[in-house]
Amino acid sequence: MTTTPLVPPSNPPSKGKLWFAAIKPPMYSVAIIPITVGTATAFWETQHFNGRIFGTFLLSAILIIAWLNISNDVFDSETGIDKNKAHSIVNLTGNKSLMFWLANFFLAFGILGIFLIAWWQQDATVLGIILLCCALGYSYQGPPFRLGYQGLGEIICFFTFGPMAIAAAYYSQTQGFSLSSLIPGTIIGISTSIILFCSHFHQVEDDLAAGKKSPLVRLGTKLGFQVLTGATLSIFVLTIIFAWLGTISGWTLLIFLSLPIAYQLVNHVRQYHDQPDQVRNCKFIAVNLHFLSGILLALGLVLPRFL
Repeated sequence: MTTTPLVPPSNPPSKGKLWFAAIKPPMYSVAIIPITVGTATAFWETQHFNGRIFGTFLLSAILIIAWLNISNDVFDSETGIDKNKAHSIVNLTGNKSLMFWLANFFLAFGILGIFLIAWWQQDATVLGIILLCCALGYSYQGPPFRLGYQGLGEIICFFTFGPMAIAAAYYSQTQGFSLSSLIPGTIIGISTSIILFCSHFHQVEDDLAAGKKSPLVRLGTKLGFQVLTGATLSIFVLTIIFAWLGTISGWTLLIFLSLPIAYQLVNHVRQYHDQPDQVRNCKFIAVNLHFLSGILLALGLVLPRFL
């Protein structure tokens, strides 16, 4: 007589892995890249670089992203959309109030850093831009707005982490604005929005249950894949156009070194767009694309001044 061996159930993620997912270390590239690219754009145009301001801005941006990540989990816990999300920081700690005040602590110190930049320069422009970015960030999930539930998150993400953040970083170095900064601002805005867009593929059912009209709920995952493909291609097409026109350095074509990751992202979503368990990691591929393409874009702006 033969027996079929029992297949052991899959092990749930360890606490360490859940905390890593809750803290989201890779997502902090969303803070690092706009400040780096905006500063690189200023250096390309003016050959001016203030390390103290750059470092302060970078740390402040990281603290503000920490506020955004934690507060989003707090606000999501109020709608029930995260009830199946094991790595929600609220679900892990079981203390929504503590997380709310921790998020505000990070926000206060992040704004303090931007205030210092304004104080050093005797110019409140950068502070005003970042406060507006924070207001838009709050409107994404915060009551009573919750614009992310209306499918507007990607638009907010584009402007906040693209043109606005890069313009603020540019101004912090030069105390002036430049239309040229809108070009890398647009490219980084698109790559940042792609991260948020990809985060919806695996949670369409949860979004539907919570009444969240995310882009993937509205479009469906198949059409969503086509939109993702077009958005990803636009990063490279726009770089070619603006480099050919001479409005940004030809060295920015270094961004094409990130093309293999772009292909990996699009191909992965093409295969698994309708399989939540398989597609859920596509947002991390999108983070890799955002980080590498952003660093290469910054290098393409900085290198001409050394060569």
